Amino acid sequence: MVDISDAELDEAKLRWHIERAQRPIPSSVHFDRTSGRIFVEFTNDAAFMVPARALEGLEGATDDQLSEVELLGETGLHWESLDVDYTIAGLMNGVFGSKAFMEAQSRGGKSRSPAKIAASRANGAKGGRPRKQA
Repeated sequence: MVDISDAELDEAKLRWHIERAQRPIPSSVHFDRTSGRIFVEFTNDAAFMVPARALEGLEGATDDQLSEVELLGETGLHWESLDVDYTIAGLMNGVFGSKAFMEAQSRGGKSRSPAKIAASRANGAKGGRPRKQA
């Protein structure tokens, strides 16, 4: 075990307070029913918003459930009844769920549903997509 003096501990606490004062800290969060977005507001008057139902675990949530969002310390968002948590930094970096969820979302038009496969084959039998005119 490493011995830390009181002076070293006080110095570390001072450095933490200085660093904390230099970064925006979330001050409030709410779900806006009209836009379907979650708004996070910070102490420096900045704000961040994200579409609520684009997040894994919130896709089928009701407006009332989404309105239960609360700050989890200074770093996260929490929905108690849905048992869903997100880091604010992760959301700001575009992390809206697990790797598998994110990959499924990024496929977009690459869905391989039976209906889409059948439509693609029927289109191919007609000669495919017309060429773009220059």
